Amino acid sequence: MKNIYFFALISCLSLLLITCKSGKETTDFKALTESYFDEKNALNPLDATQSGQNKYDDQLVFEMTDSYRNKKRTFFDKYLKELSTVDTTLLSDEEKNSYEIIKWEATVGLDLLKQNGNLTPIQQFDGTHITMGQFASAESAQPFKTENDYKKFIKRMELYAVWMDSAMVYMRKGMAQNVVIPKALTLKVIPQFEEMITPNAEDNLFYSSCKKFPTEFSDSKKNEIAQNYVETINTKLIPQFKKMTAFLKNEYLPVSRSTSGIGTNKGGNDLYKAYVKQWTTTEKSPKEIHELGLKEVALLNAEMEKVKNEVGFKGTLKEFLNDVRTKKELRPFTDPQQVIDNFNRIYKTIQPNVDKLFSLQPKTPFQIKRTEAFREKTASAEYNQGSADGTRPGTFYVPIPDVKNYNVLEDEDLFLHEAIPGHHFQISLQQENKSLPDFRKFNWFGAYGEGWALYCESLGKELGLYKDPYQYLGMLNDEMHRAIRLVVDTGIHSQGWTREQAIQYSLDNEAETEASITAEIERYMAIPGQALSYKIGQLKILELRQKAQEKLGSKFDIKVFHQKVLESGVLPLELLENKINHWIANPN
Repeated sequence: MKNIYFFALISCLSLLLITCKSGKETTDFKALTESYFDEKNALNPLDATQSGQNKYDDQLVFEMTDSYRNKKRTFFDKYLKELSTVDTTLLSDEEKNSYEIIKWEATVGLDLLKQNGNLTPIQQFDGTHITMGQFASAESAQPFKTENDYKKFIKRMELYAVWMDSAMVYMRKGMAQNVVIPKALTLKVIPQFEEMITPNAEDNLFYSSCKKFPTEFSDSKKNEIAQNYVETINTKLIPQFKKMTAFLKNEYLPVSRSTSGIGTNKGGNDLYKAYVKQWTTTEKSPKEIHELGLKEVALLNAEMEKVKNEVGFKGTLKEFLNDVRTKKELRPFTDPQQVIDNFNRIYKTIQPNVDKLFSLQPKTPFQIKRTEAFREKTASAEYNQGSADGTRPGTFYVPIPDVKNYNVLEDEDLFLHEAIPGHHFQISLQQENKSLPDFRKFNWFGAYGEGWALYCESLGKELGLYKDPYQYLGMLNDEMHRAIRLVVDTGIHSQGWTREQAIQYSLDNEAETEASITAEIERYMAIPGQALSYKIGQLKILELRQKAQEKLGSKFDIKVFHQKVLESGVLPLELLENKINHWIANPN
């Protein structure tokens, strides 16, 4: 009898140990995702602020330095080691996605750290100095609601002054190794710093928050904070802006390269391959992507020919595109507010039809704003995410540097891409999804995120747009723009194309002004590989939609398809494909 009780007790203990082990594994993985998010934010505090993780609002890292890169390497190694101890059979499907995402990010991150991208820490399109300017405007993610918020940004400004020194140190290392940015880009960067040198601190961009104090601040508190900002701007920032401007003009510009692509830099080919993998989340080679781009350009040219014939234009497609660039009827505005009003009209048009395509919609509010003056000349239209709690709306920024030459050709598809149902739906739904771990709520993969936004442009007719053939042409032109990117980005960085060659190829195939195309080509020169993400992601989503329609037949529901694509947030494309294939096999 004792033996029976003994064996029963052993069996119960064994079952308890198994249950505990199961619980421990699941709990450990949840804890792993939480610590991963915390450490990732600490390593990327500007991104953390952008995502509303406000305990990092006073921090700034020197991302180009060897010491920072060593910290990042240790971080990736640590989580790859921890992942190897997780029993994946105990994870849910969504937890398995989280596991694969961390593994992917760490693997790609380590590959990038083997490259020398840190020797060119400044370019005109994005990066720390651009983000700091946006935050300083008090119109972005950096909060200015409390006295402590203002103190945090002063600390961040002080660190930014030191950051400029570190940037110059590593740019000089790059100069010594012939790893520099193109001269055309250096010429764009110089004014970005030079314009920050103001005679009066009160006229400086970094003083902006002091012109927007919360009403509850007392006059004495406002004066105290303002004086601290004036002192920091005058004694810390402006001297560094002068130093950086002089360095760029006198040292860096003379040795900036005449070539356009990073393939001509030391280690540039390996760096570009790493960027291609990072931005496309695929194993596609630059050559394979280049060939795909050429095919897509040919297909879109044929579709644009149909529109040319529909509107009765007599002449070649190139002549038609040239006509569209300068067509007076497509440049109807005299006041910037008219541009904003037109986007609000588009928003109103699609609202009744959105419910027909989307059962899953965000709660985060949305707004349309003109791009801030300090970056409007070089900015593209863009979406800035709202806060996860909905207190800061998602914002569609529209640059209007020259309203009389503003062309409305692409406004409808641009709204679908940047706003609704593009980036605003995708990013807001991801942030609002309580079933996702925090590191995924605020994550980004360009191929998925930009691929989704480009896919949304194809929904225009279903949403009540593209009734005007010129607006449909605008959609084709924007899709052509992304197809061209596959050709020119790979051409510039892996095939030795010049800036001028890439500009001419674009002029030959799309209805954009030369000034706009030049800015775009210089963008690709500044952030190699990023431009590939749009078309690669869009083609995958279109492929998956077609496959689902063919396999499911009458059971296919577009609202369910969109829900399946959106509900897990951004994913590497292979994980998205696996998810949709699983749904096709198990649609109920």
